[in-house]
Amino acid sequence: MLDPSASLAAASSGGPDYTRRRTFAIISHPDAGKTTLTEKLLLASGAIRQAGQVKARGERRRTRSDWMEIEQQRGISVTSSVMTFERDGIVFNLLDTPGHSDFSEDTYRTLSAVDAAVMVIDAAKGIESQTRKLFEVCRLRDIPIFTFINKVDREGLDPIGLMDDISATLALDLTPFTWPIGMGVDARGLIDVPGKRALLVEERGGPLTRVVPFEHPEDLIGLEGVEERILNESVEGLSLALGILPPFDLESFREGHLSPVFFGSAIKEMGVPELLAGLGGFGPSPLARSANGRTVEPQEDNVSGFVFKVQANMDPNHRDRVAFVRLCSGTFKRGMKLFNAREKRQMAIANPIFFFAQERETVDEAVAGDIIGIPNHGLLRVGDTLSEGETIRFEGIPDFAPEILRRVMLGDHMKTKQLQKALQDMAEEGVVQVFRPMADPLPIVGVVGTLQLDVLASRLEKEYGVPIRYETVSFVTARWVSGEHAEVERFTEGNRFSLALDRDNAPVYLARSQWVLDRAIEEWPKLKFLAVKERG
Repeated sequence: MLDPSASLAAASSGGPDYTRRRTFAIISHPDAGKTTLTEKLLLASGAIRQAGQVKARGERRRTRSDWMEIEQQRGISVTSSVMTFERDGIVFNLLDTPGHSDFSEDTYRTLSAVDAAVMVIDAAKGIESQTRKLFEVCRLRDIPIFTFINKVDREGLDPIGLMDDISATLALDLTPFTWPIGMGVDARGLIDVPGKRALLVEERGGPLTRVVPFEHPEDLIGLEGVEERILNESVEGLSLALGILPPFDLESFREGHLSPVFFGSAIKEMGVPELLAGLGGFGPSPLARSANGRTVEPQEDNVSGFVFKVQANMDPNHRDRVAFVRLCSGTFKRGMKLFNAREKRQMAIANPIFFFAQERETVDEAVAGDIIGIPNHGLLRVGDTLSEGETIRFEGIPDFAPEILRRVMLGDHMKTKQLQKALQDMAEEGVVQVFRPMADPLPIVGVVGTLQLDVLASRLEKEYGVPIRYETVSFVTARWVSGEHAEVERFTEGNRFSLALDRDNAPVYLARSQWVLDRAIEEWPKLKFLAVKERG
């Protein structure tokens, strides 16, 4: 089996700068340990000294990857955050995605910007619903996946059973890179399969400080300091797995057909350094991207990139608005001018930034694979393409038809303008979709899940000083209306009370029931009622 440490050394030596970039997301079901793993990867890289805290330059400020107040109150991730760090000559761009299904759109947009993903699975629960959904998104995009089976320090399912469940449920080939020596109260360490070494605790519950090399797993039988029963079960299980599972194949992994599996415990830092070595050694460098009917290669001279996220008020003191841009080609330099394909205008990028959660540092130079932030005042939005020279339009990032619709009610009508600005910002970020009914002055917001409504209300009050409440509406779903202009106009004339405009002034049909929607589709065959609309 290929040793990730050797591959890491090869990847970090020589070659263009972009080949040393690893841009990846972490995906999971809520409570599987995604945020803890994020922090421990930063700790293992030396980027932070204490788990749970990200220290600013000069240690003046401290923060978390979950930086919103509502995230810290509820212990969940509701927005994507970006963290850039370096280890062993490799630059990692880590995108921590929302785990809650109510924020799946933000996760989907984030996955458009990565080249690989780490799938975190709870050892006691196996594959869960949100994990399955996010995996399918990765499969649609052919994103290679590392699997981290977390919480082996707690009682969990049998390792062989876990791998069988994952493989069968996801139709994915697996191969073990680390293997647990006992689980729960029996946890004694890990077997590093490609490194041919056992990583053991000196005392129960302690760190893996004892290292025992081996040639074959069976050589560990009788190892002093580990109970015979625990060690025998571990070696037997690993030998069985290696016998029935396919060996690691780099090409199959890069194509998304095979996933290396790392058992561990994020909170105990077990298996995290091995996962990081795997990411550096086997994770793909920036991949080519489709645009304008051609393929944009990372080694091209001209700079190109796209906006996959917009975040307002990361620093409430400055009322800032930052566009997250994934660079796809070229070498970006501070102060250069890039062309915005949607706005059809040049932009001078004067103060680009790298992220460390909400901490930031000015960028002088960045290459394909890097994520940079561009502070702006509304010129950039999700789906926009920036380029140097050629006018490029990358494939758009979709909006999905919302499943929940609510009318926004304002307690203080003197704050109508503030509300309009706040909702515009939230729509640009992708927090919610905002619709302006043609026959009603009150806006309607559309969301995937109810937690988005809580986040919207919390942020409007905290960041804009605009308290709101919601009112139910008689509409159950929304569809974008598309077709020839004359036909759309004719449909509009007869359905004004069921139509709204989105942020692009595109018509949206608000249906009172599925039956009503089906009838409209039948009666207007020349029109399309779209559940998905491309951004950009």
